[in-house]
Amino acid sequence: MLSHHFGSKDGLWLAIVEEVERRQRAALAELLTAIDDDTDPASVMRRWWAHLTDPALLANARLFFELYGQALVGRQPAVRLLEGDIESWVESAGAGVGSELGPEVRAFLRLGIAVTRGLLLDLLATGDRVGVDAAMEQWIVLAAPVVAAARD
Repeated sequence: MLSHHFGSKDGLWLAIVEEVERRQRAALAELLTAIDDDTDPASVMRRWWAHLTDPALLANARLFFELYGQALVGRQPAVRLLEGDIESWVESAGAGVGSELGPEVRAFLRLGIAVTRGLLLDLLATGDRVGVDAAMEQWIVLAAPVVAAARD
């Protein structure tokens, strides 16, 4: 049945990661739809970080990074993860900006994705929740005013 539905065990793992990513983008969309003009971008960013680093979700993050690493070296079927991955997250995060996503905003959103993924990987590698959370807080302090300005 595994081979019939997913092609292989690796195909099953990939399907799981793709579904988790879909659910994560849906969770972000849900969070962003709750934003109004009075919502502080920093509080939204903090809620998103708390969601991503929920201990119940960390096993999903480990699997994501394992398969992403496989994709980066060309291993099939994991390479599918690379197809439009960053762009889909830029679009998802951009929904919270509420304005047209020009090149500068897109670059900034891409930077946010890189920071978030990097700190999530740091958390998985080191287990240093305090240090990683402090680093994310620094990013939020830097990023929230930019997000607020882009929303105006």
